[in-house]
Amino acid sequence: MKLKSFIKSTSDWFLSTPERSLNQAYKSALKIQEIENKHFRGQKVSQNNSDYGTSVINYFETEVQGYLQKISMGLGIFKASRLFLNLSNLQDTENKSGNLAAICDQLKFIDEITAKYKLSEVIQENPTNESIIPYSDLAKSTNIKDEINQSLPNSQKSIFVKSQESENTNSKLESASQKTGVLPRSFMNTLNRIKQEIDPKSGETEDQVLKKYRKSRYRTALSIKFILLLIIVPLLTHQLTKTFFLIPVVEKYFTYHEQIIFINRDLEYEALEELKHYEETLHFRGLIGLGPELKSEQIEEKVKDKATEITESYRNQGIDSIANIFADIFSLITFTIVLANSKTEIEVVKSFLDEILYGLSDPAKAFLIILFTDMFVGFHSPHGWEVILEGVARHFGLPENRDFNFLFIATFPVILDTVLKYWIFRYLNRISPSAVATYKNMNE
Repeated sequence: MKLKSFIKSTSDWFLSTPERSLNQAYKSALKIQEIENKHFRGQKVSQNNSDYGTSVINYFETEVQGYLQKISMGLGIFKASRLFLNLSNLQDTENKSGNLAAICDQLKFIDEITAKYKLSEVIQENPTNESIIPYSDLAKSTNIKDEINQSLPNSQKSIFVKSQESENTNSKLESASQKTGVLPRSFMNTLNRIKQEIDPKSGETEDQVLKKYRKSRYRTALSIKFILLLIIVPLLTHQLTKTFFLIPVVEKYFTYHEQIIFINRDLEYEALEELKHYEETLHFRGLIGLGPELKSEQIEEKVKDKATEITESYRNQGIDSIANIFADIFSLITFTIVLANSKTEIEVVKSFLDEILYGLSDPAKAFLIILFTDMFVGFHSPHGWEVILEGVARHFGLPENRDFNFLFIATFPVILDTVLKYWIFRYLNRISPSAVATYKNMNE
């Protein structure tokens, strides 16, 4: 009875996931509106719409960014959960109760609030990119875009602005690996830094530095949150679906098919070896006096109890392996949905990782490349790949296939090594030739 009530409550919880996640996003949007009405005269949270100082503005901007993240997560869960549930039943429920209009109103309100804020604003301009792009070309393109934007109707201006911001972001991220200058970037960066330090408009320079620092801080926080989100959400999906949905279903199937004990021959062989070892241990301990001498009936009784224990253990292992297959599928679907609904966050993370990787010193880059190559494509890597393949096969309950393992080890590391060498030749050799030279010297 308790099991039925638990399953019913769990089912109700899953069925209410879309409504619950949408309500969370709606409440976060209400919080943003409350901040705007109380402190910014109903306008966007910005320095231009208030008389507060920098510290207060930073506090409110941090709060808004947190609520925007909650809105993005809530809408993502709302969309994902509706894909897993029975949409026809949901549609009937919505039409009967009138919730469809309420859902549309909530989504409309959320869109109105989030339209004022763009997560792409936290992307900081990379100094190495600024020295590559000529200022005159940038000014010309900016003037042309402003003229086009002024000539568009109001309903199309926001679309144009968003598209231009996306193009600017992509150009910034691609310029580091696709554009080269006549002079080294480090030399140009030094000249730009000296120019900023001796600029008579030092006040404006300080404001720009503070603004870049705030953007960098927001970008770092957003990148870390998004990376954690990519890790935590699939893991939670895996554990929740496996524990509350998949394992009970598979256990019920095994209950109706009691003749199924082992899902592959390898598990059956391991179970027989374990039972044989247990029986031989009983005989051995009785012969050397470490245990009481048992009669054949007593030994048979103990072996029978051990066989029952082994059967239950390997049956549970098979149930767990089958549940892992479907739980991993659900996790992969969730991971894909999160990526599909987080294009802006992906651009931010790419910019964040580019700055970290390309900001490393040349010996550090060479060290990481050598560490990666020796670990995955080096002399001792076949042993590591063999352990990984065996672990994956056991995770999914598959029998070990030595031929497949040897074929994989003979081909995949070679492909990986080829891709790495192409990346070094195609990109790293242009971006950081000194790092390539250091890598060759350290590798020799």
